Amino acid sequence: MYTFSSKLKTFSFVLMALGLVGIVFSFVNAPSTIEDVKALMQNDHHHEAAHVAHAAEAHGHAADTHVADANSDTHAANAHGDAHKAADAHDDHAGHLEHTLHQLQNKPWAAVYVACIFFMLLSVGALAFYAIQFAAQAGWSPVLFRVMEGITAYLLPGSIIFFIILVLTGSHMNHLFTWMDADVVAHDKLIQAKSGYLNVPFFLIRAAIFLIIWNGYRFLSRKYSIAQDNATDNRFFKKSFNLSALFLVLFIISESIMSWDWIMSVDPHWYSTLFGWYVFASFFVSGITAITMITLYLKSKGYLEEVNKSHIHDLAKFMFGISIFWTYLWFSQFMLIWYSNIPEEVTYFVTRIEHFKLPFFSMLALNFIFPLLILMSADFKRLTWIIVGAGTVILFGHYMDFYMMIYPATVGEQWSIGIPEISAILFFLGLFIFVVFTALTKAPLITSRNPYMGESKHFHY
Repeated sequence: MYTFSSKLKTFSFVLMALGLVGIVFSFVNAPSTIEDVKALMQNDHHHEAAHVAHAAEAHGHAADTHVADANSDTHAANAHGDAHKAADAHDDHAGHLEHTLHQLQNKPWAAVYVACIFFMLLSVGALAFYAIQFAAQAGWSPVLFRVMEGITAYLLPGSIIFFIILVLTGSHMNHLFTWMDADVVAHDKLIQAKSGYLNVPFFLIRAAIFLIIWNGYRFLSRKYSIAQDNATDNRFFKKSFNLSALFLVLFIISESIMSWDWIMSVDPHWYSTLFGWYVFASFFVSGITAITMITLYLKSKGYLEEVNKSHIHDLAKFMFGISIFWTYLWFSQFMLIWYSNIPEEVTYFVTRIEHFKLPFFSMLALNFIFPLLILMSADFKRLTWIIVGAGTVILFGHYMDFYMMIYPATVGEQWSIGIPEISAILFFLGLFIFVVFTALTKAPLITSRNPYMGESKHFHY
């Protein structure tokens, strides 16, 4: 039986405490009024310079108007037109300030949302991998099942927190989803056309159904796995096989719709038919990477003696292979949208390339170039320190992938990676560590009566 070390447990508590303090600080310091935004903008040298230039231009217009009034009625008419333009400019400036206020208020919410959905879907990725192993009756992986079950234990608390965030969002506690704003919908015919699908009650009902399906499969598969250890036949293994096959069918459907609801709909004007697969590849490789890194940690502490270098090599191959699959989907989506140059579609990438250059291209390097160069070698796939390093980069890279999917539409030009983002990562990482390693203490780390266990223990190639 595994024992959760006091040092690791303390470390998880410290991460959660630091993260929680930072999250609270981020919400408390978010601006609440337009006056707060003006104060922040005045402290920004770039905004201050733009403000001075705008004031000088307005002063010039006022001087010209004064001269025109003194000279002729025609100039007075022009001055009247200038006054209308000035009023319009004032309205635009007020609208810009309100938009900036929403973006800054969104920042702590977006930070929590991205970290929450990333760690939750990471556990869903591990759950999907677990179901695939059962449905395929794979012979190499049963020695890793309890590690997968430990990671998927995070799904329940992660789902509860995530659903609470969705409910708060639907209650207009933030502006993450513009289609939830009645004022926006009233002036947007495209969103109005989608209102039969994009409405808060139906949105929350769909979310509840998906989370119940995923957690239901996790609960039953774990129950059957424990029962199989003490069974005298393989009936619980057969139940797990049938349940896994059914779950994978439901998962493909629910995962695609989930990606439209929870991620793509932050840009309600934009759509991509590849998006469901793209999101799946991102959290799937993250789940496999987490399985690999936790397995290596347990082996370093003297557990999982049955896991050999061939198992680690296979996990590293999945990390490499799904990283390439993710790149294929990313490029397919990008190339088709960019080449067709349809305004409703291409604006998604134009925004990210023009205003998010550093995170956008860094994310590509972390998720494609780095795994390609490091994990292509068969020898490197057997070296623990290289796999751990590559895994750390992959996990951060796919966090950045979710960041790039959410932030441009919710935070816009106010983006950064600061206290809100780091605090949210620390909190959910600490919670993830605590839940996963607590779950690992609840049952032996190796299943005892899986019919493929003998093959798995002697897996070599």
